[in-house]
Formats: sequence, C-alpha cells, structure tokens
Amino acid sequence: MSQGCNTILVVDDVSANLQLLSDVLHRKGYQVRCAESGSAALAAVRLSKPDLILLDIAMPDLDGYVVCQEIKADPALQDIPIIFLSAADEAPDKVRAFEVGGADYVTKPFNLKEMMARIKHQLNLQSARLEIQRLNIELEARVQRRTAELERANNELRNEVIERRRAEKKLIFDTLHDELTQLPNRTLFMERVAQALSCARRSPCYQFAVLFLDLDRFKIVNDSLGHAVGDQLLIEIARKINSCLGPQDTVARLGGDEFTILLEDIQGGQDAVKMAERLQAAITQHIYLEGHRIVTSASIGIAMGGSHYQQLQAVLRDADIAMYQAKGMGRACYAMFDQDMYLKNLRLLRMESDLRQALERDEFVLHYQPIISLKTGRLAGFEALVRWQHPIDGMVSPGEFIALSEDTGMIVPLGAWVLREACRQMRQWRDVYPAAASLRMSVNLASKQLQEPGFAQRVDYILEETGVPGQDLRLELTESMLMERTEETIQVLQQLRDRNIQLSIDDFGTGYSSLSYLHRFPVTTLKIDRSFVGKMNRDTENFEIVRTVMALAHTLSMEVVAEGVETLEQSSQLRDLGCEYGQGYFFSRPLDQETASEFLVETMHWQVDASDDEVAYKSDIHPRSRRAKPVVRQGVSWQQLGEAG
Repeated sequence: MSQGCNTILVVDDVSANLQLLSDVLHRKGYQVRCAESGSAALAAVRLSKPDLILLDIAMPDLDGYVVCQEIKADPALQDIPIIFLSAADEAPDKVRAFEVGGADYVTKPFNLKEMMARIKHQLNLQSARLEIQRLNIELEARVQRRTAELERANNELRNEVIERRRAEKKLIFDTLHDELTQLPNRTLFMERVAQALSCARRSPCYQFAVLFLDLDRFKIVNDSLGHAVGDQLLIEIARKINSCLGPQDTVARLGGDEFTILLEDIQGGQDAVKMAERLQAAITQHIYLEGHRIVTSASIGIAMGGSHYQQLQAVLRDADIAMYQAKGMGRACYAMFDQDMYLKNLRLLRMESDLRQALERDEFVLHYQPIISLKTGRLAGFEALVRWQHPIDGMVSPGEFIALSEDTGMIVPLGAWVLREACRQMRQWRDVYPAAASLRMSVNLASKQLQEPGFAQRVDYILEETGVPGQDLRLELTESMLMERTEETIQVLQQLRDRNIQLSIDDFGTGYSSLSYLHRFPVTTLKIDRSFVGKMNRDTENFEIVRTVMALAHTLSMEVVAEGVETLEQSSQLRDLGCEYGQGYFFSRPLDQETASEFLVETMHWQVDASDDEVAYKSDIHPRSRRAKPVVRQGVSWQQLGEAG
C-alpha cells in the first residue's frame, strides 16, 4: 500500500489539534479526513472506509472507547487500525484502549516524528494483512478450481513451495551479498566480525585481524575506460583476493573499490602482514580486460582484533584509519594500526573543525617566495604561499591543511581569500615601491576553484577591487587539474587568458606529463618540479629531462620557471639551458610580508653567470643590502647562507 493513496480519519473535538495533524499528514502525502465528534466519526467511517483512524478519547458526545467498540462490532469496519490519542497517561486508560480493540495509544502532547513512525507502522501492518488476505483468497480459489485434479494440484503446490524456498534463499543471499562481485556485503561481514570478537572475549588466546583494502587510482580506470571495464576489474580483483584466503577467512566488498578481509584464528600480527603482502602481490599482476592491459595496486590497513575492542565498529574504523595511513605512504603499501594513528585522526577531526572557523578568525597569512630572472638576476615576482597561524598549534604548513580544505570544500573560500590578499599586497607594494611596478604575482589554484561557476568573473572582481592588471597575475595549476572536465577547463582557461592573465602548469613532470594535451590549453608557463632540479647534473637523466621540458616549452612559446634552485651550479646550468626564471632557497626562502618588503626594497641583483667560484651580488637601491648576506661560494646553498647570515 503506497503512502500516496492512504486515507486517514482524524477525530478530535479540538480544532487546533485537527488542523495540526491534518497539515502534517498532508505534507507527508496522506489523504486526510476530519471529524470533530464521535458521532461524526461513525458517520464518516460508514460513508467511506479509511485506512487508519486517529481517535481522541475525550469527546463530548461519544468518547473514543464507545466509537472504537461500535467500529469493531461492524464486520465491514473491524479491520481498520485505530490509534488512540489522549492526554491521559495512566495504565488503566491504556489497558481499556487495547481491550476495546485499539491498535496503539499515543499520549498528548505527542512527538510528531514518533507519531508519523507509529502511523507508518500501522499502515504497513494493515497492508501486510490485506496482502495476506489477498493471497489466501487466491490460494483458496485455486484449490477450489483444481479439486478435480487433486494430484496435479498437489504437485504444483509442492513445486511452488520449492520455488518459494529457493526465492527466499536467494533473497537472503542478495540481502547479505554484493550484487556485482557476489562477495559478502558490510552487513554479513560485520556479523562475522562480531562472531570473531565474541570468540576473542571467551578465549584470550584467540586472535583475528581485519584488513581494509582500497584500490589505488581506481577512479582513473572508470574515467578513462568506462564503468563497465571498472566493474569487470572489481570482479577480477574480488577473485584474486578470494584466491589468497583460507576457508575460515571472509572477504567483503563495502562499496566502490573498498574491500575488507577478516582473518580468523591467526597466530599474531605477522600472519596479517604476510596476508597483506600476498594480496598486494596478487593484485599488482597485470589484468587484461577488453583489449586493455591494466596494472593496479592497493593500499591496505590492518587492525588486530581482540577482547580489547568494546565496540564492533571500532575494529573496522581502525583498519580504515590504517588504510589511509598506507595511502599517505604511497601506492601499494600497507600499515598496521596503532594508537598514534587514532590520535592523528582525532587531530584531523579537530583541525577540520578549526579550519572552518579559521577564515572568520583571520588566522591565515601569506608568505612570498621571490622568483628571480635568470637572465638579468633581478627580482621578477613572488609566489604567494598560504600559511595557517593556528591559535594552539602555531604555524601550520599547507601540507597539513590544503588537502583537508579540498576534502571539506573550504578550498574555494580559502582560495578566493589567497587571491584577493596576494593582489592586495601587490597593489600595496606598487603604491610604495617603484621597483614593484614590473613584478608579477603567482597564485596557486585548486581544482574546485576552477570548476566553480563564474570563476573568471570572480577573478575580474578581485582584480578590479585591488587595482592589479591581469597581465601581472599568474595563476598556477597542476597537470591533474587540466585533465578533469577537459572541455569545461579549456573554456575557463581561455576566459582567463582573454583577460591577459598568465597561466602556469605547476610541478610539471610529476603528474600525467602527456605532451599531447599541452597545445590544447592556453598555458603561458611551465614550472619544472624541484625533484628534477634538485638532482640535476649534466651527466644525469634529470638533466636531460629538464632540457627536454625547456625545449618543449620554448617550442610552444612558453616561459619556464625552475623550482627548488639551491646552488650556483643549478642556477648556471638552468640559465645556460635558456630557463627564464628560478625559484628556491639559493635565492630566498618564502618570506613573510615584512621581510618580503625588505627584499623588494633591497632589489638584490644576482649574477647567476659568475665566471669564477664566487657569486657576486649588488644592491641597485639600498647600500645596506651589501651587508645583508656574505659572499656565496659555489656549491653553497641559499639555505646554508641563511643559517650563516
């Protein structure tokens, strides 16, 4: 019986109660009729039979008990469920209500949520009774029709019973198993974990483990090859996991690409670790699906179960926490849960709560890392880097809160604040220091910012508000951002380029690095990742990678910024290769606003092409900059310089 066709008769001599119940029931999709007295209620029931009656006990003419008795005395009406409504909460009243045939008893003032639950429960019972009656009538009619063929009818009935049992068995199986992989689902898995926990409580020597397995980068398979191939991959992974387990173990699919494994009656944590290694070895084997060779891996978290667990869900929670720890260690890793992980997880929860209030409390600050022209040695601009000045934890690095802000959606308002604050600072410098007129400000973007409707218009507003020209702003994106919603991304990037805003691919070479897509995006700058620059040497592979990236960028009329420059040798090599800009500790750490202003005032002029083993430098504006840092000898990093100075 669907909710939309249920008719409920509400009987109450108080108009306000009628109106309240009528409004609530109407909003829930029920058809409602009302009666303000017992006699009116009897007339309404006999005129048109409702599916349920809400009946007040205290009424002036006929009280609810009498009305109920008369209804139950009528064979045509006696199956209507009646819920009594009364301000009296005494046991005798309730007993009498059930004695005259009431189905339920609700005291006033009633809780609407409880009331709706009771109404739904009675309607469901009524629907079940009617369905049983219908089935009984059909069965009786069928028996009557087949009396002459009793033997055949008995055979058919026997077959029907067998089929029903088969259907019941299938229904039970479907209820407890995943439809795609046919593995146990969360419900069945937790039942077996509960049994294992019970065994551990009875026998201290009994040990078990729960493994939480999550496939690495499974989303890429779905997005690139389609969900059909993704489903086939999950089926194959389920088969591989099953092949590694013993008969007493259980593997379940929780959903998506998450699997859980219960290892029972093991000797200790080493058994669980061996199983994790066996699973990873099986999963990383190549899989061929519809002509595609797929290589995957898994991150696995391990929680050792035992009588120390008081709550069933805590075992799975701890395995999940360990899995995320393994994911943070890199692909194809496993991690064993310990209390530090739990405390770290609690800290993340606290940090998430604090993060939501950090903008309102003005706790974020920007640091600025200088970007130097390798051709002229002059300051070319700054990259704005956000920091969180936490009131308890002190300065929190972006590595701790940027990913969290992306997960919680806070990255959008935070990113807008960073862009506005960076542009505001640039405007302030230009108003005070003539040397800032030619500088460019670089600001990092997050994927969710780029996908936000009207993002280009929001950038327009910030530039107009702060008075910074579009050509003096460089927005930095990661390679993975360019691969998400490609056509929409190209459209937004083109809108930004139409405003003369510079676009840079940050950390180039660490993501997809697909050369085929570069020409499609209106990108003006490639940023070479510090991992290549830091290991660059003329005799190493990294040197060739850097040279190739710069050749590619220049072929596509792009400029190049090298990150992580720490030595004179790196700076000289990059300049010789034609790299336009450098950034790193050789020149400066990220600076707070005050120190960055001093750096700008001193306008350090770096001779990055020194002919001897020393780096000369000079100040174009202020003579005290000559005393700012000692002479740097070849091979000495700027980080060491800062410590020496």
